[in-house]
Amino acid sequence: MSRLSTALALFAIGLTWGSTIPLTKIAVSSGHQPPGLIFWQLLFSSIVLACINLRRRVALTLDRRKLVYFLVIGLIGTIFPNSFSYFAAARLPGGVMAIIIASVPMFSLAIANTLRIERFSLIRLIGVLLGAVAVSVLILPETSLPEPDKAIFVLVALIAPLCYGAEGNYIAARAPRDVDAVTTLLGASVLGTFIAAPFALATGTWVDLSAPWGAPEWALLFTSLFHVAAYSGYIWLVGVAGPVFSSQVSYVVTLAGVFLSALILSESYSSWVWMALIMMLGGLALVQPRAVQLEIRDIQSS
Repeated sequence: MSRLSTALALFAIGLTWGSTIPLTKIAVSSGHQPPGLIFWQLLFSSIVLACINLRRRVALTLDRRKLVYFLVIGLIGTIFPNSFSYFAAARLPGGVMAIIIASVPMFSLAIANTLRIERFSLIRLIGVLLGAVAVSVLILPETSLPEPDKAIFVLVALIAPLCYGAEGNYIAARAPRDVDAVTTLLGASVLGTFIAAPFALATGTWVDLSAPWGAPEWALLFTSLFHVAAYSGYIWLVGVAGPVFSSQVSYVVTLAGVFLSALILSESYSSWVWMALIMMLGGLALVQPRAVQLEIRDIQSS
């Protein structure tokens, strides 16, 4: 593919991924609770991913190791982070949620350094600290959020990127060799569906989709479809353009989430939020892997 084609693909994937942030905000606007929303999101994702694997003629095979692997991914990759994301999204602006989600690579690096999976890098540590300062800018100034008393929910929202960071390190350490990313997501979604259904029923948070659909229900459906499309597209882009180029999608996701939230939800942000956005993007730039780092890692693993 040409450089222009890959750049357009990167932009399209990031835009699709970023659009799920205001859609999530709409999905919780009617009072739907996280367990019920998560069940339907996992079910929709399972159906789409099963169709993709059917077309690819890739079977979902299970053994004890894969079952544990899919279960962990389902819990720390969807059920736990989405629970906190939906809870926080009902109380925070979509643009703030987009900035918070951008901290995933920073949590991932912090966990990797703690477990000694990654070599220490001063530059990347500065990136993590810059991300922490960005979060502080969202929380500390009284004028940063439209409702300053909801600053605590920024900390709640941070649990989601923490889970995603843990998920990335778990995949790097425990991924079975004969399971690709799409099949992993399918297995995790199927198991997650069976976990989320009884939990939603037991807690009285079931979302009834048999009634006429409004904006929240359509937003839930499109959030699920867009997640699958963006994730599958990202995996494809890594294979076509490489991991270093593909990692730049983080910038598009964050910027798209902020600006689409402002456009679709009519949000406005204080200067503190814009400052936090700039700091988080700067932290992303420092944390992102460099080509030479990936080449050294490939040599070491071969």
